[in-house]
Amino acid sequence: MKVVFRVDSSLQIGSGHLMRCLTLAERLKKEHDADVYFVMRALSGNLIDLVKQKKIPVLELPQAGSCAALSGYEKWLTVTQEQDAAETIASMKTIGTPDVLVIDSYAIDINWESILRPHVKKIMVIDDLANRKHNCEVLLDQNLYLDNDERYRGLVSKECKLLLGPQYAILREEFYEAHKNIRVRNGQIKNILVFFGSSDPTNETMKALQAISGLNRKDIVVNVIVGQSNPNKKEIEGFCNLHDNMNFFCQINNIAEFMNAADLAIGAGGSVTWERCFLGLPAIVIAIAENQIELSENCARKGIIVFMGCKQVATTTVLHETINAIEGLILLKIAQNCLIEGAYYGRKTIFKNS
Repeated sequence: MKVVFRVDSSLQIGSGHLMRCLTLAERLKKEHDADVYFVMRALSGNLIDLVKQKKIPVLELPQAGSCAALSGYEKWLTVTQEQDAAETIASMKTIGTPDVLVIDSYAIDINWESILRPHVKKIMVIDDLANRKHNCEVLLDQNLYLDNDERYRGLVSKECKLLLGPQYAILREEFYEAHKNIRVRNGQIKNILVFFGSSDPTNETMKALQAISGLNRKDIVVNVIVGQSNPNKKEIEGFCNLHDNMNFFCQINNIAEFMNAADLAIGAGGSVTWERCFLGLPAIVIAIAENQIELSENCARKGIIVFMGCKQVATTTVLHETINAIEGLILLKIAQNCLIEGAYYGRKTIFKNS
């Protein structure tokens, strides 16, 4: 089976879309002996080298300047969908017709997919916005929404297979391994994990560290993880070096180990939500993108996170007060909810019979 992924990463996009595609690609290689390729554009802050390090071929699209005609998520491509589609088709000529084309981009819709249709056997879309039409056989949305059964009505064909909910969460192998030794937490805070994704352009990481510093709790170990593309990593590392109980890590590959050791996580919404919950880890969540708000609100209703709101309202002072307020019974209850909910996450097969 030959599978091509069309996905990008950049300072603006972050790494979440790419990382879940990498996880799925490695699973396909291991379980289906698939030949996988990535089509990626050389955007500022891209992680193309990371894909190559994993011995996965990258069909690289050229870097382009900004296009004034683009708006919203379309700006992610830096070119029109028509141009991106044409360049993708040209790049795939060297590998032959893919059995499956997996698309993970908020900037791509039915127009792009219809252009690619004659050049692939099957199209799979990974999405969670449910705000545009798609031309695909399979659509995967791993997020938790109260109206899951209705969100894609009229956006895909009746024949499209929908894989909806965190039971289809794309979890790396390290999380399944860590789950074998999952911790049962007691509501006390002795270890905090701070992680806001690979780029964190608004530096929510520093906001969290300042809030924790204000606790004056030397008994709490704080592990801080950033990505290589984080523009503030030197500042964050310097702040950690001034505090004996803070440890700085950059571009690691064992985050499940850190999650299992933590009593509390402070971070963003998105795919990492399912990773934390799968390991029973309570979290204080700040939405760093608009599409994380509804998801985080739903998770808060389920009692598996504490949602602070969007980054503009989640101040250092409020974060500091929240950490103090939840230690004990509240945190214990959230941890118990995570263990119950997370037990079902990532358990359903995505490429069965593919």
